[in-house]
Formats: sequence, structure tokens, C-alpha cells
Amino acid sequence: MLHTDPLPRLAAQLGYAGLIPFVAGAAVAWLPGLMPISIDHWPLLAYGAVILTFMGAIHWGLAMHSGEMTPGTRNQLLLSSVPPLIAWIALALPPIAGYPVLGMGFLLMLFGDVKAVAYGQAPEWYPGLRGPLTFVALISLAVGWAGTVFPGG
Repeated sequence: MLHTDPLPRLAAQLGYAGLIPFVAGAAVAWLPGLMPISIDHWPLLAYGAVILTFMGAIHWGLAMHSGEMTPGTRNQLLLSSVPPLIAWIALALPPIAGYPVLGMGFLLMLFGDVKAVAYGQAPEWYPGLRGPLTFVALISLAVGWAGTVFPGG
């Protein structure tokens, strides 16, 4: 394992602060009249795509940090390339389809995060942070998706 320290405080603070745009984006998607112009779903979908891509980049960085090309490192590099593709597809779709695609991407990355820890490629504390963050992101995406099904709240 990389280390067995408890969840670093700064990582938790930054991670939870990163949820603010998810929650705000869900409110905007659910209450379209909240914004002066018609951007309804764009903030939440775009932020979700950016964060999903960032999560892939974390695995790219972990693979680079290992300093050697092992089967696990190859898997991490492959995994790191998938989130940007999922995010791009989600943004190319109408919001009613884009939200579920992003949600599946977040679930895939959570699975990858847990596997990375099991293989000693990520810190043991990482799933303890990723789990709650992913849960709130998924709830926010579900609220945004519901805004496409039931426009206007």
C-alpha cells in the first residue's frame, strides 16, 4: 500500500468543497427559473464531466508515480483514459441521457478506486473519501436528471 494514514484533512476539505457545484448545479437543473438565461442543465453536466475526467487523471498520476510498467499500471492507464470518453459522450447527448451516462462513469470510477487500493496502487484512505463524494455526485446527477423528466420542479 502507498500508506495507511487516516484520511488527510486537506483532501477531505477540498473533496467536500468540490461538491458545492454539484449541489448548486442540481438546484439550477431542477429550478430552471433560477438562472437569468436558459442554461438549465449545462452547469451540472459540464461540472460532472470535468470531475469525471479529473478522476481519470488521478489514476494516470498514480500509474506514473509507480515508476514501473506492470500489469496493474497498464490497467490504471487504461482506466484513466475511459472517464474523459464517458464525459464527452455524456455532453454530446441530450441531458435526459447524459445524466445516466455520467452516473455510470462515476460508478465505474468508484469501482476502479476500490480496486486500485486493493492492488496497493492508491492510498487506503481513498475509498473512504471517494465513496461519500460519489454518493453526493450521484444524488445531484439524479436530481438533475429528474429535472429533465419533470421540468420546472
